[in-house]
Amino acid sequence: MKHQDSISKLQRAKSRVEKLKKFYTHLGIYFIINSVITGFKVSNNLDSWDAFQADLLSFSTLSSWIIWGIILVIHAFTVFVLPSLLGYDWEERKIEKYMQEELNSKK
Repeated sequence: MKHQDSISKLQRAKSRVEKLKKFYTHLGIYFIINSVITGFKVSNNLDSWDAFQADLLSFSTLSSWIIWGIILVIHAFTVFVLPSLLGYDWEERKIEKYMQEELNSKK
């Protein structure tokens, strides 16, 4: 039984690390892609500070940062906050519950 518990803990830890890895990859891509998009949008107006500033702070430039940022916040919530609210073994408990229901319905 201890061996099975240690395997289960290892699987949960691997799952958490994988979710963290995906989040940090998402965060990195967010900054890289949005920086490139912003760079292209403001590169046409490098001769005038006012035009550069207007392009930098325009809705079309900031919209990708804001919309994707909201999605990134939701992703962060599911990685960092939700597991602590539901418990880190929530998935395992649900799987066991559904397996038990399936076994009971077959009898």
